[in-house]
Formats: sequence, C-alpha cells, structure tokens
Amino acid sequence: MAAPLSSKVGAPAASSKVKPKARVNATQQLARVRRWHAPTPNKLAPVDEEGRPMLAIYSLNTNERIEMAAAGERGGFSARDLDRAAHVLREPASGCEHPMDPRLLDLAYRIQSFFRAQEIRVVSAYRAPRRHRRSNHGLGRAIDMIVPGATDEEVAKFARELGFVGIGVYPSSGFVHVDVRQRSYFWVDRSGPGRRNRERGILGDLAARSDSQAVTRGERPTPPFNPLGDVDAWLRARAPHAPSQMPPDEDDEDDTPDTVDNTGY
Repeated sequence: MAAPLSSKVGAPAASSKVKPKARVNATQQLARVRRWHAPTPNKLAPVDEEGRPMLAIYSLNTNERIEMAAAGERGGFSARDLDRAAHVLREPASGCEHPMDPRLLDLAYRIQSFFRAQEIRVVSAYRAPRRHRRSNHGLGRAIDMIVPGATDEEVAKFARELGFVGIGVYPSSGFVHVDVRQRSYFWVDRSGPGRRNRERGILGDLAARSDSQAVTRGERPTPPFNPLGDVDAWLRARAPHAPSQMPPDEDDEDDTPDTVDNTGY
C-alpha cells in the first residue's frame, strides 16, 4: 500500500523561508516579465525513457525545479510525484505546504506538452488562506504560471478549451492563472503585483461551451483531492463525477501575489 502524502496542510516545509520582495515599478516589472517568458537557450523539453514529454515545474520564488514522468498523454502522476510537487509549489514566504489537486497537474502537463515548452514556470501556487479572503490557491487547486516561449494570451486561449477550469490573464503581472473548478470561468485582471484585484469576467459563452464539449468527451469535474489513506488507490479509482456532486467554487480574491524571487530570470 502506498504511503499517504507527507505534506501536511498548513505545515511549514523543512527548507528555509523566502522573504517577500519589495514591490517593483512598472519598468522593472516589464523587464522581469520578459525574462520569465524567454526560453533558456539550448535547453530541451524533458522526455522520459519512452520519449514521452515529462512535466517540469520551476518555482520562480525558490529556484527549485522538478521533472515528473506522466502515465499517459493526458498526465497522471504517482503519489510520490504529487508529494514532490506539493513541496515545490508551497507558499514560499511561510514554507507551508498543501497537496495539489492531481487534475491541476494534469492540466499543467497538457499545457506544457501542447507548447512543447521546457518547463512550467510558477509565480504562485499554494497560498495559505487569509481571513475573509477565499481562493482556489488556498485549496491547492490553482497555479499562476508562465510558459516560456508562449505568450500569456496563447496559453489562455488553449487552456480555455480544457473544460471545468478557471483561466485568468494578468497582463500587468505577466502570468496566467489556471485552476480547476465546477464550472469554467474566464477573466482578465490588470492589477499589478500585490495590488487589489480588478477582475473583469470575459467570454461567458465560451466558458459554457468548453464545459459542454468536455462532457461530450466523457469528462466531468473531479471532487476535491483527499490526500488521506492510499493515494495511489485513490488515483486509480477516481472516476468522473457529475457537476451537481461538486462543492461550490471558491472566488479568487486578491489573486496577485507580491512575493517573487526571480533570481536567474
């Protein structure tokens, strides 16, 4: 029997904490966004022994990188790899870890594979819930990402077709928010790093159509990930669930993080 994930909700990671950085001005932000989006020269996208693309996650906050072999073309990762992902995608300022939803990592894999990218660069993933503020980040169901070599609009356009997703474009901050949810919702937020959100919903018809097409493909939104017990057995047994079985979505309030250590980028 596989061991349960070692990550504990709200538990600090063993590694040192990352101190928040001071806010940058618009010129500095534009320069670092350009660096984030630039592929690393002479660096190939990782593949496994069978030549299948691997999911590579790089944290811009901690400079940590992992590569994970997928079970198939649509993703699928072992309990051990979910544990590794939870550590790299922890809240950097506090060191708190939280299990990441397996479907979220599957979506990241599909995005990386589609663009044949070297890696997924992460601005923010898990963030400990704050009083009176709700976010899918606090549930381990959201990643603010950059795909080197692709524009944020290109990434958002592809991700909106995946079904049962929240896709937010942040032009000033320079990333795409991707989450898993009961019903798709798309938005644009022009607030800068660490600023109060200025969210504007867009493409409502496309969101509904994307979910409908996902249902036609035989897909359903999955229930929240339960990391207790035999994780590998849970992954094997997970089956489509009807939307009515899902809990209400969390709103993504104050979604722009203010902690990014972009050393090397």
